[in-house]
Amino acid sequence: MSDIHSQRNLAYVRTEQAPAMPAPLTVSGPIGWMRENLFPTPINALMSLIFGALLLYVIWITLEWSVFNAVWSGEDRSACIGDGAKGACWAMARAKFGQWMYGFYPFTERWRVDIVGIVGVLALVPMMMPSLPYKRLNGIFLLGIYPILTLILLTGGNFNIGMSTWLTVGAFVAAIVIPILLLGFVAKIIQPSHALIASAAIAGGVALLLIIMSIDFGLEFVETSKWGGLLLTLVVAVTGIVASLPIGVLLALGRRSSMPVVKLFSVAFIELWRGVPLITVLFMASVVLPLFLPPGTSFDKLLRALIGVALFSSAYMAEVVRGGLQAIPKGQTEAAQALGLTYWQNMGLITLPQALKLVIPGIVNSFIGLFKDTVLVGIIGLYDLLLIVQAANTDQKWVAPQTHSTGFFFAAAVFWIFCFGMSRYSMFMERQLDTGHKN
Repeated sequence: MSDIHSQRNLAYVRTEQAPAMPAPLTVSGPIGWMRENLFPTPINALMSLIFGALLLYVIWITLEWSVFNAVWSGEDRSACIGDGAKGACWAMARAKFGQWMYGFYPFTERWRVDIVGIVGVLALVPMMMPSLPYKRLNGIFLLGIYPILTLILLTGGNFNIGMSTWLTVGAFVAAIVIPILLLGFVAKIIQPSHALIASAAIAGGVALLLIIMSIDFGLEFVETSKWGGLLLTLVVAVTGIVASLPIGVLLALGRRSSMPVVKLFSVAFIELWRGVPLITVLFMASVVLPLFLPPGTSFDKLLRALIGVALFSSAYMAEVVRGGLQAIPKGQTEAAQALGLTYWQNMGLITLPQALKLVIPGIVNSFIGLFKDTVLVGIIGLYDLLLIVQAANTDQKWVAPQTHSTGFFFAAAVFWIFCFGMSRYSMFMERQLDTGHKN
């Protein structure tokens, strides 16, 4: 009897870990997320139901017009006219797709545009993946070799480069090289040996570029007036994006410089371009600039637009970068000076990497705005994607009630895909570069 009583008083001791139980469905998974974010309170639940129903209605209307009631085949507008044609006229889009992509680029030469696009994607995708090696070689190809390859393939190369062109380019290079030499030998901001190397690299690179551009590669020359559609939109956007970031960084550093001349020039440049609408800049580049050139001088309209867009976007980028620089504590610079680092070593290794990481949303926002602003080149007669879609809508062979809506829907979808992609990638890079401590 005593043994039974003693056994009842023994405490239970677990000798192994109990298996983990899954969290209740009400606090985890999709149901838990919905309870926490969509239905935490009765008011939030009501608003979620209202906006959810509205969203479903918009999605259904869009799918009904663009997919279920759409016309997918046809030879002319007769397929998109009548009681049965209540949706998008994708037959017209199929017929005009090549023009929307390439503009008036010769049909037999479109393979050159395809090569440029394929090579660009194959080089850009590895560059955007942080875990892949050879980033430096990939960057050299994208920023040094690929632009020359693109220029030769799209235009055909074999430019008629005469003595006047050499003199003009030489004067432009001298305007860049001479300040670098002065900074190295007089201001001593950079070492004289580095100034000589940079100057020689710039002069040699420009000379090599002119020599390559004068070589006959046997390709048909295609004038930029025949470029159009998505091709022209990407050329303007990519040129503006690639040029605006480095120029904007230099302008931001110049605005914070202690040298009065450099600071005054940077402030004047930024405020001038930020105070003028992009439409005015394009009109100036297209109409007014040729008036200041010598008689008989031919200056490509697309090149003028590219220069105007690059300078305009650089001014806005400079202010974005300056905001990042001002967010860096002063102690970072003082610590770099205590370690004996030069100004450029401090900027390249300590300050700029942190500043650019902080303003990734602002930088990408500027890129997205620039990509959408490319439609403004249509006002100076360049057939970008939106303008060439409008031109296709005036074709008498395809004039129908739904052709205009179809064209604009296609253009909107293309712009959304590119802009949404840049937005998602910026968020990915923010997560990759995040060094904050999270609980």
